[in-house]
Amino acid sequence: MTRISLTVDGVTYEEEVEPRLLLVHLLRDRLGKTGTPIGCDTGNCGACTVILDGRSVKSCSVLAVQADGSDVVTIEGLSGVDGRHPMQEAFHQEHALQCGYCTPGMIMAAIDLLKDDPDPSDEAIRHGLEGNLCRCTGYCNIVRAVRRGAQSMSSPEVVSGI
Repeated sequence: MTRISLTVDGVTYEEEVEPRLLLVHLLRDRLGKTGTPIGCDTGNCGACTVILDGRSVKSCSVLAVQADGSDVVTIEGLSGVDGRHPMQEAFHQEHALQCGYCTPGMIMAAIDLLKDDPDPSDEAIRHGLEGNLCRCTGYCNIVRAVRRGAQSMSSPEVVSGI
């Protein structure tokens, strides 16, 4: 067993983990962060995407020991003035989900995309979300949601939030 320390959604945790434990399993099974779904365990779907040290990663492709000393933000760690992060609100307003399974990963990847491109084109949004699969929506509403979220997040106090 290996002892690690990491901050998840603003709370520091010290855990004894097996070296082969995936970050997604640490988050869900040990820390109760069940908003991060396990979609494929192979890195193909992106449902388990979280922000690790400021960048989006598929948590099923990261070992928990690799996150030692890191800062992790899950979908549960997002919040805004009214309880929802602007990107979460945009997904709600644009009806960018059906079953909702991919939504946490889509939102986390979209937030990361906006760090590099705060006003992306539809093509840039589609490219930025390329590693996140949705089996229900056809992506049109997701692209609209990311565009709406980008507009909402353009204020300086929101951009510095995550």
